Amino acid sequence: MTESLTAFELLLQIDQRCRLLAADLPSQPTRQHGWSGIGFRLGEHWYVAPMGEVSEVLHEPRFTQLPGVRPWVKGVANLRGRLLPIIDLCGFFGHELSAVRKQRRVLVVEHNDVFAGLMVDEVFGLQHFAQDSLEPVDTLNGAIAPFIKGRFQREQTWQVFSPFALVQSQGFMNVAL
Repeated sequence: MTESLTAFELLLQIDQRCRLLAADLPSQPTRQHGWSGIGFRLGEHWYVAPMGEVSEVLHEPRFTQLPGVRPWVKGVANLRGRLLPIIDLCGFFGHELSAVRKQRRVLVVEHNDVFAGLMVDEVFGLQHFAQDSLEPVDTLNGAIAPFIKGRFQREQTWQVFSPFALVQSQGFMNVAL
């Protein structure tokens, strides 16, 4: 009987030590909330798309060109049996893609009935920021302005780009010449 009592007491001691050490952890309200997104580059500008708005990142796939579409529609690719329209995001905004093809990536966006691949110059993987460091954007010029939802400041400025807002826009859906 004393052996099981000793084992029980040992468990109680372990429990007490764990609780003492855990007391130093920050409480829920003081914990800083994080914001994560996929970092990418278009030309000389750095952007980050919210995590929930990009379903996957691909190397530039082989695609078939389509007749009668705007120049920024590169074509359509087969992604596991689904047709994925490939959109040159730089071209959509009136810029040219980088010449370095091996760095290009495609951000796959699936929102409501839209399934599209947004080709970008380069992807920098998952980026993490403190939620409270999100700054509002003053005034932006250019075609990309309606899709910028704020910015984070680090070594460079990361503008928050919303693929969902883009694929819901009338200009994006108007692909025919």
